[in-house]
Amino acid sequence: MTSRAEWLPALAAFESAARHQNFARAAEELHLTASAVSHHVRRLESLLGVALFQRHARGVSLTAEGRLLADTAGSAMSSVDDVLRGLSTSRDEKNRVRITTLHSLTYTWLLPRLPRFAAAHPHIRIHVDTAAALTRFDEGGPDLGIRYGDGHWPGLTALHLMSETIFPVAAPTLPGFRDVREAADVAKLPLVADLAHHGWPDWFRAAGVRGAPPDERYNFSDTTDAVKAAVHGLGAALGRDKIITPYLADGRLVRLPGPAMPARPSYYVVYPAHQRLRPAARAFIDWVMKQPEAPAPV
Repeated sequence: MTSRAEWLPALAAFESAARHQNFARAAEELHLTASAVSHHVRRLESLLGVALFQRHARGVSLTAEGRLLADTAGSAMSSVDDVLRGLSTSRDEKNRVRITTLHSLTYTWLLPRLPRFAAAHPHIRIHVDTAAALTRFDEGGPDLGIRYGDGHWPGLTALHLMSETIFPVAAPTLPGFRDVREAADVAKLPLVADLAHHGWPDWFRAAGVRGAPPDERYNFSDTTDAVKAAVHGLGAALGRDKIITPYLADGRLVRLPGPAMPARPSYYVVYPAHQRLRPAARAFIDWVMKQPEAPAPV
């Protein structure tokens, strides 16, 4: 009885030659020589006792028996390829974590810390999607998210990651910066606002500053843009401590006088309550939950 070890290589060579109707192209696809492909095909013909190709001066063409085998072999090889791709994809997916989070937090807090995760888990692949809205955790969507809110989202498990405080900041280049001596002086500056839960009226009330409504001269939908506007000297901004730290560290922004106001919303790690997390996603959660207490990256 002929063993599979004898006919499998020959069958693979035949299937490629039949698909291309050309031994040279099959050889190129299989990284063999044309003579090696021809040898495999002749070996298969010998094992089967039938001619699979008609050889002529212009090349080769399939016999009736060759066409029958080519159709079956092509279908079988295609099925095997599909399964192999599926297995490979499953392996890759097992080591991939898809995270949805906020652009502002990603840029200044998460990215500087990710090298630590990469060093501890070099086999895990990270896919980060930044969006302001809470992304749906559908099939094929994110595994988990880092979100800002009250911790109550229907259908999601929410793990408290960290809280934050809010205080005014400005670039040293902002006109009038050096005249700010107390919280009330901040109201004399042009102000940059965003769509965060807390705004300038909240901070001025917390600081005990009364009077005319604050001059919110610039308003941005994204916190990162508001911070960058302050960096460029357009006005003072309300800095959230988890986001503003790198700008304070390098002197691009300076904290202004006045209290640090606790923010009611906090950051949470969220994921579908009904979904069992893959080990890679669980490893990321275990790591990220330790980061608020870990030393800040140098």
